[in-house]
Amino acid sequence: MNDKFHKLLTKIFPEDRADSSVSEPPVAPKFTPQNTKELMEVLRRTPKDVLSSRERAIIASAMTFSDRKVKDIMIPLIDVPYVREDDFLGPFMLDKLYQSGLSHFPVIGKNTGKIVGVIHTESLNSLEIKEADKASKYLDPRVYYVREDYTLEQALAALLRANCFFFIVLNSSAQTVGMLTYKDLIIAIFGITPEDNFTGDADPYAVAHRA
Repeated sequence: MNDKFHKLLTKIFPEDRADSSVSEPPVAPKFTPQNTKELMEVLRRTPKDVLSSRERAIIASAMTFSDRKVKDIMIPLIDVPYVREDDFLGPFMLDKLYQSGLSHFPVIGKNTGKIVGVIHTESLNSLEIKEADKASKYLDPRVYYVREDYTLEQALAALLRANCFFFIVLNSSAQTVGMLTYKDLIIAIFGITPEDNFTGDADPYAVAHRA
């Protein structure tokens, strides 16, 4: 070997380090999570330049989605906004519904006290609504139910099957205990509500040319 080249290598790789017989420092064993709790802790400790908060939320939600129950994310009955069948849809009632932030509301029967249908806010946007109009005039009689001990996977399957916007939640005695909306399920899947400021979904030209 050329002496100059050998001297150069010696400077870069001193003999004590170039000697392959010198043992490397011990490497700490890799940590392997043994359960969901430990894996969640790994996620929590992962630097934000590796996983953003949004990505953490999505992963964490996906990991726990199949184990969670409807009762974990439903709106409790005491907080469910509803309309009575014989309520008048005057300004006060309409304001109450819009302020709730929901798009669909269960309707309670006049005599039975049970849910007899649904009102969609789209139907309340009509200029033809008069203060003398009762909720029963805009009632959609289709109501779908899930049980509080359904898994979120079962609830999602039911949502796709029924093609509805929310479920009334029952207990094993068929008593109403809450309400589950499609938004609740989306948040449970993604950890957060997906945000998109685009508003031209009804305009084919706007969709086709969207940046």
